[in-house]
Amino acid sequence: MINGESFSESTGHDAADGPRVALIAGPTASGKSDLAVKLALRLREQGREAVVINADSAQVYADLRVLSARPSEEDMQGVPHVLFGAWDGAQPCSAADWATAAKVEIASAHERGAMPILVGGTGMYLNTLLHGIAPVPDIDPAVRAQVRALPVEVAYAALREEDPARAALLGPADVQRVTRALEVVRSTGYSLAHWQQQRVGGIGNGVDLAPIILLPERQWLYRRCDLRFELMWQGGALNEVEALLARGLPESCPVMRAIGVPEIAAFLRGKMSQDQAVSAGQQATRNYAKRQYTWLKNQNPGSWPRLTYENSIDFDYAASLLRG
Repeated sequence: MINGESFSESTGHDAADGPRVALIAGPTASGKSDLAVKLALRLREQGREAVVINADSAQVYADLRVLSARPSEEDMQGVPHVLFGAWDGAQPCSAADWATAAKVEIASAHERGAMPILVGGTGMYLNTLLHGIAPVPDIDPAVRAQVRALPVEVAYAALREEDPARAALLGPADVQRVTRALEVVRSTGYSLAHWQQQRVGGIGNGVDLAPIILLPERQWLYRRCDLRFELMWQGGALNEVEALLARGLPESCPVMRAIGVPEIAAFLRGKMSQDQAVSAGQQATRNYAKRQYTWLKNQNPGSWPRLTYENSIDFDYAASLLRG
């Protein structure tokens, strides 16, 4: 489950006769990007082209080249990569925004006979692309204003009365999701779950999906997370956050809440020492990887192959799972 939602029980091969789409999902620092490039290069050797399509909510932002570990030109090895750094930080990229753009890139790849390879660990993005979005009507502005003026504890108490099933899925202090659920039920007369059961626009039933979930040994993964953050700190992350702060973007912008940005911002503002900021950034990265790991392991269709490993990925085996 992620953000109170989970994938449906669809299989990994919803439309065996549809055009192929490969999907490499995994927690941060698990080696997804390297695997995607290796797969694309193997396909090229076989006379088939491939394009890597980003499905990571941090790597979509141009402002986060370092902190999102966006692949460099050297990393890409001549393989086309799309939707990396495609959004300016001032423009939030919702799951619906990303899914719309991903559909265009997938269709474009298929038109020229290339294999689309989705790479990322952002569950809401993948969920929306495969299963569509809930057709929630526009919220009455008066209702929205009324709900958002409520203290979170009052809003949560109201939600427990008006949509107890949704309230049970949320924490009492989860302001954003509590207010969203309450404004939906008050404005439309139906719960958020009602609308989510009517999802529209997903591609899951129209493609031959070849998914793989990377689940590396946890302690190995956490060590990689720690090392990666240290390298980011030394490799331009401070300049990246300094540039973001200079733009004066609202703290509510997703780009300002990305892993590492708040911690480095605290250092730059003199609220943390370097050691404290590095430690906090590493902890935030490990926590994020843990959440991704748990969701990927438990909340995807059971038919999706899970690949466990330590130190390195068995590429030939991974490629066979991806049918590449």
